Amino acid sequence: MVFASLSRVWYQTLGAFLVFGFVLGTGGLSANAATVEVKLGTDSGMLAFEPSTVTIKAGDTVKFINNKLAPHNAVFDGHEELSHSDLAFAPGESWEETFSTPGTYDYWCEPHRGAGMVGKVIVE
Repeated sequence: MVFASLSRVWYQTLGAFLVFGFVLGTGGLSANAATVEVKLGTDSGMLAFEPSTVTIKAGDTVKFINNKLAPHNAVFDGHEELSHSDLAFAPGESWEETFSTPGTYDYWCEPHRGAGMVGKVIVE
């Protein structure tokens, strides 16, 4: 009887350590993906993405928010699946793109590319 009780405690303790080790080894049970905001047009009215470069981790999301001097969009060089070629006219209009593959993603606003409205997403 005492042996069975000690054996059960030993297995419960071992199980707790295994679960704890798993959680530590995987960095937690779940990773929280982040969302970074990029404004289309600066608060001061410049034709630029603000910020123009963002660095995120794989799995994070970039939320593009129409700000000033519409219309705007975001077209990614060589990544049609990330591009939002529809023009955003209303202030506050937004869309999100999630980046799952590490790399550098250059993009621009089609109507204002000539004015220098370009941006970059760096995914680590």
